[in-house]
Amino acid sequence: MIIKKALTFVSLTLLFSAQSPKSENLKDIFADSYHIGVALNSRQVNSTDEKVNALIKDHFNSLSPENGLKWQLVHPELDRYDFEFGDQYVALGEKIGAFTIGHCLVWHQQTPRWVFEDENKEPLSKDALLARMEDHIETVAGRYKGKIHGWDVVNEAFNEDGSFRESAWYKIAGKDFMKAAFRKAHEMDPEAELYYNDYNVWRASKRKGILDFAKEMVAEGIKVDAIGMQGHYQLDSPTLEEIEQGIIDIHEAGFKVMVTELDVDVLPRPRRAEGADLNMNFANSDEYNPYKDGITPEAEAKLAQRYADIFEIYERHKDKITRVTFWGLGDRNSWLNNFPVRGRTNYPLLFDRNLEPKTEVINKIASVVK
Repeated sequence: MIIKKALTFVSLTLLFSAQSPKSENLKDIFADSYHIGVALNSRQVNSTDEKVNALIKDHFNSLSPENGLKWQLVHPELDRYDFEFGDQYVALGEKIGAFTIGHCLVWHQQTPRWVFEDENKEPLSKDALLARMEDHIETVAGRYKGKIHGWDVVNEAFNEDGSFRESAWYKIAGKDFMKAAFRKAHEMDPEAELYYNDYNVWRASKRKGILDFAKEMVAEGIKVDAIGMQGHYQLDSPTLEEIEQGIIDIHEAGFKVMVTELDVDVLPRPRRAEGADLNMNFANSDEYNPYKDGITPEAEAKLAQRYADIFEIYERHKDKITRVTFWGLGDRNSWLNNFPVRGRTNYPLLFDRNLEPKTEVINKIASVVK
């Protein structure tokens, strides 16, 4: 009888132990795999909220800026820079010993119109535009030399078919704007890693265009360390096979792999809304916003399984991946509340609207770590 009671006690202890939240910190879960990063907005970088600060410090060992180092904010006028955010962001990275990322030096979005115009509002010549771009890189990247460890030098310069995006940069300077940007970034900080970053890199046609040009730059002696695969995924798209093949192809082309902007959209989307093109937006409706009052347990279970499936791939290829960065600290501030449909209530991250950990999701992810 005593033995039976003892066995029952042990069984119950094991049962409740297995059901109890692990409450592990993300950076510790993946300590032997890759950096775990988070993108922060200005309020979070400057937060006086102990919960926010503890969450950043305890869970992440890499930082990315959401918008604060993009051209329109850091260099809003021709002769004016604003480094308030950048300085505070870099100081936070130094304080917590993070691998700090600069995002991004050259992009077709969030770049003021004046960048491409002369004093008469006429389009700049190619040489004048490249000089203006190089001056921007010299000022921004030069200021944070040795403090920012990796730069998204060029962001989203390719179309889905692998051709170059017809941005103002490309229309004026052709593909040389990318080459000049990488050369100048390396000149300003030879020790910093340099990345090309884009969404839908899981798509074979787009990936081929990116990798062909990245290899062309390397063949010309231009430093390109890694390709950033933005991980803006949905519950059922892209396929796991497409994600995995992207990692393999980048590695075999000779580049490090970084997952730069990971989140999982749990809401239905209009059929044409694929990727992360900010020019796309659709009207809100109940059809596209089904969880206004809270996510259902069934939907959160699907989120947990999707993340676990994705991280199982990352773990299988951890020899190729050096960083996985979540695009946002918590659900409340995720860009997916407004993309591709404005005003939605989305749940794409590992911390909820009150910055509480989604224990089921985190434990599910942790279970794939060998």
